[in-house]
Amino acid sequence: MADNTTVLGNMAEQPERLAYVFQNRKDFITPFIEKLRSSRIRKIIFFGSGTSYNVSLIAAYYFKHIAGIAAEAQYPTVFMNYEKADWCGFLSKDEILFAGISQSGTSRSTCELMEYAKENGYPTLALTGNLNSEICRHVDVSCPMLVGDELTPPETKGYTVSLLSVYLWALEAALNKGTLDRERYERKITECEDFIGHFDQVMKESASWYERNKTTIVNSDRIYVLGYGIDYGSALEAQLKIGEMLRLPCLGYEIVEYSHGPTMALNKKGTVFMIGSEEKEYGQMLEFKEAFRQYSDRVHVITCKDAEGLDGRDLVFSLKADKYLAPLMYTVPFQFVAAKGAKDIGIDTAIDPFEIPLAHYKG
Repeated sequence: MADNTTVLGNMAEQPERLAYVFQNRKDFITPFIEKLRSSRIRKIIFFGSGTSYNVSLIAAYYFKHIAGIAAEAQYPTVFMNYEKADWCGFLSKDEILFAGISQSGTSRSTCELMEYAKENGYPTLALTGNLNSEICRHVDVSCPMLVGDELTPPETKGYTVSLLSVYLWALEAALNKGTLDRERYERKITECEDFIGHFDQVMKESASWYERNKTTIVNSDRIYVLGYGIDYGSALEAQLKIGEMLRLPCLGYEIVEYSHGPTMALNKKGTVFMIGSEEKEYGQMLEFKEAFRQYSDRVHVITCKDAEGLDGRDLVFSLKADKYLAPLMYTVPFQFVAAKGAKDIGIDTAIDPFEIPLAHYKG
């Protein structure tokens, strides 16, 4: 049985937990699809903070690109203070679903946003690991996040479970809308099941990659994580995990935007991680790798796509996946950088050095 009191224990449970989520997917898909069907939903706004925001960003990508449903991700407080659900006024309130993601169900900003949405007449829904939590008091429908216990502040399996959940939501929504026909839907489901069945391979290859590169990584003076397309969300999650646990300055950028100035700060003790595979920027990423390595040897590509010029600094997963599933495995090497790296340099990730409670209600 996995040790859910440590980050490394929760990480190790991911292959088993993802398989459980897949097998029990009706538990969280059915209430979500019933909400879509019962309301005239034409747009979904995903809300979350921290890891849940990063999931929201990728969820919005899934719904636009897989299901053909307008979607966006928003930080709860930013939205409530400065944004509107429909600036153009083309949609009625009952056509816009506010979907809050919170593993604990106690994220203060997300709970307040969902309360605001419900009071203002919008359909509301939550994905949460605790169906008795605060967020459930402020939504029409609560969907279970089948993450189990994760008794550590930094979320690892919570991220991959959430990501798999919103991916399966998007597939079901696409089938419901007719964006995917039954044959293509079944093919996607089979691909997903096969991918999850080999997730232990992802764990092993990530651990091996970390071990051969750990000396320079943990001795970096700054870390940059670059992503593009769907994997901009992956870059933000990597940035968060490294900041939470390894506690080194870590910045996440869209890969092309990084070339517009931040490159000036790159030096020999700076580490650059670049994440990506299928989308248009892949060739450009490889060009950037060659350019960046003239300034630092600590440049690493994380991908599942084979290419010339990659070496032991890079991680090319042997498990191949399309761009929609790949983000589930691209987070794993950064979990090792963050959690194993912290352990290797003597940081106890179970202790939060910032003791003032700002982000959560008491559980």
